[in-house]
Amino acid sequence: MSEGEQKREDPKLEQTPVLAEKTEKTTIGLTPNVGGMLSYIFIIGIVFLFIEKESRFIRYHAFQSLFLAVAVFLINIVLGFLPIIGLIFSFLISLLAFAIMIFMMYQAYNGNYYKLPIIGEMAEKQVNQAK
Repeated sequence: MSEGEQKREDPKLEQTPVLAEKTEKTTIGLTPNVGGMLSYIFIIGIVFLFIEKESRFIRYHAFQSLFLAVAVFLINIVLGFLPIIGLIFSFLISLLAFAIMIFMMYQAYNGNYYKLPIIGEMAEKQVNQAK
């Protein structure tokens, strides 16, 4: 490889984010960032909580996903008691929850331990208790 080819490749290597979690062991056989991203699909997140024992990253995102889903569910139940305005707010909360889920999938795929307010702290406590 010539010196000119090396110079062209070096900037690409510097721009690629390096994830510490790529070397982390997982029980499920996925890379941690993909497992963390898939955790935000509700059923898969629950399955990962039961199966994944090694990866703190996947477990964190699975717990955060579960707590987010439970919070949205409870809010929608409470809003269900309000006649018309509750239906409107329930719809808006569901749209917001979907947007948050997509954002969190993006964060997990990029290898970030992104914490949602309150829910992120609860997820971190659960992961720390398990170890």
